[in-house]
Amino acid sequence: MSNLHEECGVFGICSQQPRALANSVYYGLFALQHRGQESCGIVVNDDGVLSSYRDTGLVGDVFTPEVLSRLPKGTMAMGHVRYGTAENASRVNAQPLVVKHIKGNMALCYNGSITNFHELRDELELKGSLFHTDCDVEVIAYLIIQERIQTGSIEEAVVRACARLEGAYSLLVMSSGKLIAARDKRGFHPLSLGQTEDGDLVVASESCALDAAEARLLRDVEPGEVLVFDKNGMRSLRDHCGTVPRSLCVFEFVYFARPDSIIDGMAVHTARNRAGAFLAKSYPVEADVVIGVPDSGIDAAIGYAQESGIPYGIGLLKNKYIGRTFIAPGQESREDKVRIKLNPISSTVKGKRVVLIDDSIVRGTTSARIVRLLREAGAKEIHMRVTAPPFIYPCYYGTDIPSRDVLIAYRMSHEEMVKHIGVDSLGFLKLEDVKCIADQCPDGFCTACFDGIYPTPTPAEVSKARFATKLSAKEENK
Repeated sequence: MSNLHEECGVFGICSQQPRALANSVYYGLFALQHRGQESCGIVVNDDGVLSSYRDTGLVGDVFTPEVLSRLPKGTMAMGHVRYGTAENASRVNAQPLVVKHIKGNMALCYNGSITNFHELRDELELKGSLFHTDCDVEVIAYLIIQERIQTGSIEEAVVRACARLEGAYSLLVMSSGKLIAARDKRGFHPLSLGQTEDGDLVVASESCALDAAEARLLRDVEPGEVLVFDKNGMRSLRDHCGTVPRSLCVFEFVYFARPDSIIDGMAVHTARNRAGAFLAKSYPVEADVVIGVPDSGIDAAIGYAQESGIPYGIGLLKNKYIGRTFIAPGQESREDKVRIKLNPISSTVKGKRVVLIDDSIVRGTTSARIVRLLREAGAKEIHMRVTAPPFIYPCYYGTDIPSRDVLIAYRMSHEEMVKHIGVDSLGFLKLEDVKCIADQCPDGFCTACFDGIYPTPTPAEVSKARFATKLSAKEENK
């Protein structure tokens, strides 16, 4: 799997008075744990001195009371939870990344994926930059440093660096005196702004993290916007933003975000409920009970039940101490976790015609296992409905869909998928409907993994363009 594809969560807080901000970051990261379970980290700014701790593992395991007590009070702090791939799962790739430089120390973390990563890294290496990680964030760090050499302003350096980035990023940068938040110009992934009762300003990947830190949601950071937090409060930089279509990842509503989050003005729970209703209209079936796969299938199952009139039931029990199978690096790990993550409630499904609602089918492994569990529990019929269209294209913006070869919908026909998964019928949310599940959001979703229409040049296209440029240069030099 490519090391470019990761889904993560960021959290930052700025206060006018020194506080135990590491605790607030801890609570925020706990709320964002669903976005990354490989590693986590926290950096605190204490009068310009950056103190940090990061390691592989879950937030509750890494940040014990002893570790948190060693982090000082400060006026700014930031944290990160990371999902990576099996190839780069190590402490060295954990974020936030702390960089020491003659222009000043800096810490960075982000959620997303930079599509021109290799192009930028090659350029930086040729200029003498030495890389110690496999992460996009180190490329961003060197770009900011390069720009800061040319300008004395850290926020101007961030703005200039962001102008060179293609792809998705919700970025936090901390210097000795400022905390900076930036969202890519297409707004692929969410970034929320909030404020506590004490006046502390908070930014986080999802609004549920603001709730955990006892901050109220003020608004979403706009696509292309850069926010600067310092002792004077907050400033918004927007003059540099170009006008491009929005491309919010629709999979945030389908799967990634917590149902209690609000993204770009739309409640995730409502969007999933609406997806279930669309499925009920598109794929009616005679059945006795509607059940959802915990957690992201439950809201849609309720919507399906309400629209269809079929009773909703709890048919699968989730072991809450097991992480998500979809973001578990490695196929073997995914299969192992499915075996102990879910258990059917036989009294709900035994002898029943069951409508099973899930958020997506990527590889098909998890779905087939769940269907077998329900069959063993006595389900008479299983009609599977999926709140996403079929995945038939890779994603380059942060979702773990690295290659078409692993996608069951690409490799098999509809009839073959029905047989492989073991269901009586199968229905996917229509592409036109998935674009309407969150109609309160501004127009513009990225649905490239469903329709192959990418909002930016893909890495392959970038590489091809670079190769053509090199050939052209050789011709001119002949």
